[in-house]
Amino acid sequence: MLHTFRKVSLAEGCSLLVLLLIAMPLKYFMNIPEAVKVVGWIHGILFIAYVVMLLILQLRYRWSFLFLAGAFVASLVPFGTFVLDRYLKEKETTA
Repeated sequence: MLHTFRKVSLAEGCSLLVLLLIAMPLKYFMNIPEAVKVVGWIHGILFIAYVVMLLILQLRYRWSFLFLAGAFVASLVPFGTFVLDRYLKEKETTA
């Protein structure tokens, strides 16, 4: 389950970067709002999957509230999920 969460986490992080660095400039500089609509939906679905899986894993692994809050904040910050993935990869190899 942790491995699947890592995949969802990376996909969510990539979708955030695509939204911020590609779709939003297309919308505001080239007047193509459809890019944000499509990428925004994809990102929204991945974000919801991320949060649901995070809560499930918190129950399974008994992560602290501080770790849970940090993992949630990582999903809001560009490149945050990539930093979290590095930590989770170490945790996965030791488990």
